[in-house]
Amino acid sequence: MPFHSPFPDVTIPDVPLTDFVLEMVDGYRDRPALVDGLSGQTLTFGELADRIRRLAAGLSQRGIGKGDVVAIWAPNLPEYAVVFHAVARLGAVLTPANPTYTVEELAFQLRDAGARLLVTTNALVARAREAVAVAVAATATTIAVVTIDRSEHVPALEDIEVDADPPPVTIDPATDVVVMPYSSGTTGLPKGVMLTHRNLLANLVQIDAIEHPDLRALAGVLPFFHIYGMVVVMNFGLRRGATCVTLPRFDLEAFLRMLQDWPITLAHIVPPIAVALAKHPVVDNYDLSGVRWLFSGAAPLGPQLTEAVETRLNVRVRQGYGMTEASPATHYTVPGAHRPGKIGPLMPCTEGRIVDPESGADLPAGAAGEVWVRGPQVMKGYLNNPEATARTVDADGWLRTGDIGIVDEDGEWVPGGARRARGRAAEASEHRGRRRDPGGGRSGRPGAQSDRRAAGAAQR
Repeated sequence: MPFHSPFPDVTIPDVPLTDFVLEMVDGYRDRPALVDGLSGQTLTFGELADRIRRLAAGLSQRGIGKGDVVAIWAPNLPEYAVVFHAVARLGAVLTPANPTYTVEELAFQLRDAGARLLVTTNALVARAREAVAVAVAATATTIAVVTIDRSEHVPALEDIEVDADPPPVTIDPATDVVVMPYSSGTTGLPKGVMLTHRNLLANLVQIDAIEHPDLRALAGVLPFFHIYGMVVVMNFGLRRGATCVTLPRFDLEAFLRMLQDWPITLAHIVPPIAVALAKHPVVDNYDLSGVRWLFSGAAPLGPQLTEAVETRLNVRVRQGYGMTEASPATHYTVPGAHRPGKIGPLMPCTEGRIVDPESGADLPAGAAGEVWVRGPQVMKGYLNNPEATARTVDADGWLRTGDIGIVDEDGEWVPGGARRARGRAAEASEHRGRRRDPGGGRSGRPGAQSDRRAAGAAQR
C-alpha cells in the first residue's frame, strides 16, 4: 500500500513555467530580484523581466526556437536566471552543465543533448570553445558560443539582446521539456533528464504550499546548474518575489556576510557548509541572529552535526529528499517540525512506497526497503534512452530511487543507511579516470558522491 502525503493536494496551473514564475512581477518591479553577493551587481524584477524579453527575442533572431537545446556552463550569476527564462520563454530547452567539468565532460553533454548554443563566461570561454570543437568534430553540426560577460572572442548576451518581443509560441506544459540537467540516475553514465514545464511548476507549487510565507531573501550559494539550486532556490525565490543573493563560488566569509547583511531567514545549504558553520572559528565574527532555519540537502545530515549547528547558531535545521528525476523534491521538512536525522514527510500530491529490492513486495512502516515515489514532479524520461527510463520509472509512474529508506511511526521518512537497492554500491565506476558514484543527482540521500561534487562546485 502506498504512503500518502499528510498535506492537502495542490492545484498545478496549466501554464508555461516562466509565466508562472514571473506572474506577479508587476507588483514589485523595483525590488531587487538577483544580486551578485561579491560585486553588488543588481537586477530588479522589472529589469529581469525586460532582459528575459530582450534575450528571448535576440535568441529567436539567431534561430533558436521551440525544442532547440541551449547549454549554459557558468557559475551562479544574476544573468543565469535571464538565460534560463529566455530559453524557456521560447519553448526551447536549457541543459545546465557543471562549471568544474573537464573539456571532455562538457563536450559529451553538448553532443548528447544536441545543443545548438552554449552560454558561458569569459573565464571559461577558451575551454568552452575547445569542448565545442570536440563535440562537433564527428558531426556536421555547429554550436555557437556566447558569453554572459564581455569577451574578446565571442558575442556577449548584451550583443544579441534586442528591444523587441519574442515570437509567440505554443507550449504544452505537460509534455514540453523546459530543462535537461544530466544525472547518472540509479546506475550508469550521465543521462539527460527531461523535465517539463509542469514538472518544475509542480515542485514550485508544492514547496510554496508548505514553506514559510515570509521569505524576503534567499542565499544563492548552491549551484544553479544543479536541480536543488535551480528550482528550490533560484526559481522558488523568483516566484515568491524574494531577492536571491548569488555567489559564483563558495567562500565562507562571503556567505556569512550575506547572512548577516541580508534578511535571509531561510538558507539552503549542503552538509560541508553545515560542518563549517558548526566548527569554523570565523563564524563567531558575524551576527547571524536573523537566520531562523537552515535547510540541508544533497546528502543526509546526522543528528550530532545537526545539534552542533543548532546550538551554535540558535537555528533550526531542516532536511529534505529528492533527485534530479523528481524536479527535485519529494520529501520536505516544514517550519516548526524538528526531527533531526529525518528527511520529512512526502510533499503534497506525492505518494511513496517502501519496496523489498529482492521480491518487489511493499513493506510496512518500520521496515527498510527501496524508496519509490510518484507525483507530478517526476520526470518525463531520459533523453534518447527508453531502456533506462523504463528501468527507473515503471508503467504506473513510480520512480524507483535506488535508495534505501524507512517510514517511521510518525510518517517521517528516514534514510536507511549505507545500503543501496539493486547493488548500486558496487556499481561505482571509473569514468574518464574519475571515480563516480552511480547515483548522481540526489538531494538528501546517503552516499551522494555525485551531488557532493555538484554542490561542491559552489564551494571552490
